[in-house]
Amino acid sequence: MRKFDTNVQELKYLALRETVKLANIGKLSEAYYHIPRKIVPDDYETTRCCIYKARAIVEERVRMAMGGDKNNPNIIETISIACDECRDQRYIVSELCRGCITHKCQEVCKFDAISLNSNHHAVIDGNKCKECGKCKNVCPYGAIIEHICPCMVSCKTNAISINEQKKAVIDLSKCVMCGACVYNCPFGAIADKSYILDVFNILKESNKNKNFKVYAMIAPSIVSQFKYAKIEQIVTGIKKIGFHDVVEVAFGADVVLTKEAKELLEKKILTTSCCPSFVMEIEKHFPNLKKYISTNRSPMIETARFIKKTDPTSKVVFIGPCISKKQEIRRDELKGIVDAVITFEELQAFLDGNDIIVENLEETVLDNGSYYGRIFAKSSGITEGVKHVLEKEEFNLKPLILNGLEECKIGLLKFDKNLLDVNFIEGMACVGGCINGAGCLHHGDKNAVDVDNYGREAMENDLLNSVNLYKMIQKEE
Repeated sequence: MRKFDTNVQELKYLALRETVKLANIGKLSEAYYHIPRKIVPDDYETTRCCIYKARAIVEERVRMAMGGDKNNPNIIETISIACDECRDQRYIVSELCRGCITHKCQEVCKFDAISLNSNHHAVIDGNKCKECGKCKNVCPYGAIIEHICPCMVSCKTNAISINEQKKAVIDLSKCVMCGACVYNCPFGAIADKSYILDVFNILKESNKNKNFKVYAMIAPSIVSQFKYAKIEQIVTGIKKIGFHDVVEVAFGADVVLTKEAKELLEKKILTTSCCPSFVMEIEKHFPNLKKYISTNRSPMIETARFIKKTDPTSKVVFIGPCISKKQEIRRDELKGIVDAVITFEELQAFLDGNDIIVENLEETVLDNGSYYGRIFAKSSGITEGVKHVLEKEEFNLKPLILNGLEECKIGLLKFDKNLLDVNFIEGMACVGGCINGAGCLHHGDKNAVDVDNYGREAMENDLLNSVNLYKMIQKEE
């Protein structure tokens, strides 16, 4: 069964897997430069101009697998050598141009950017064109085509532009690190830094969990990802990598839902805080609304806090679908709570890099969260959970569910202008929710069905009961 949606993901995975393999035998520093030739052998069929360029791109992917540019604060970088296949002109004249005699396109252009060739066909001078789009709108044949780079189309915060060298540039002041550009670039020219070696070193330093125990926290959306095996086998595989135990972040989601419902009762108006990209969207683009952001932390943070409260010397690693989680743990107020973050893509490379055949493993039962904690992973899941907690309260819940960053922008704009009668805003940057995060192996509507089914398998249907252990630990403080 195919492990990934795209060939770009597979190339990324191969670089990660080979990095892990060399790290396992202690030869990464001296042999990492052999990886490109292994992935791109002499008989490799490439869409690039030659295998040497293909290898150079893989070399950059290996660099990203090893942590990327340490001087770049963004967790997402442009692989410049791979960013050269998009047209450098936004508007182009296609073969549909008939050389008509009205030439509306030429007449409407105020910048003298359109001329006629010997066949009376329109030609656009990219140096003069101001990209206003008026020529496209007036062409009776629809012969003028608007071309926008896929990364720019996918970026809903307008954080990506093209520089003079025709390379994609990310504006950190606008970027919310959702990773949409990473998944949508057809050539894989934008990539997220991997901290898979940080996890490798944590496990190595633990000395098989003798010096300290290492816990893996898995996001509930994992159930929709490894389609060739059961979730219980994936749990076993994670433990075989070297983790002491595996904990469901659904447990932390239960905690967040109870706290968020309580805060909503107190403040009367609240926006969710579980999606770091949604939080950054408010902080960077709607600063007037920062006062409404829930002060509660994400399920990842709550779960990590619980683990470190019960085992103070432990290390915790979050495994999930989200690229921006790598940035969340760097926030000043959250540093040290979670020790590392890797995505599902990186987990697949970790398993295969350790030659762990997951589908042949025994099953390890996992049941830390309630039904509501598990469906937290999909759009509308938080609202369902909060509604459940507030069932016995006299509170008129008026929710607004923002599914994807584009909806988030529109919804927050209307809310900022007092055009909405709502008191609870659930925002998720990825369309569909965490189940379609940029670090997922697979994306699609069926992921929501998988998460719903996984939620129904939870032993506990009432999240209020599932947080009793958490409350007991907190009383000891």
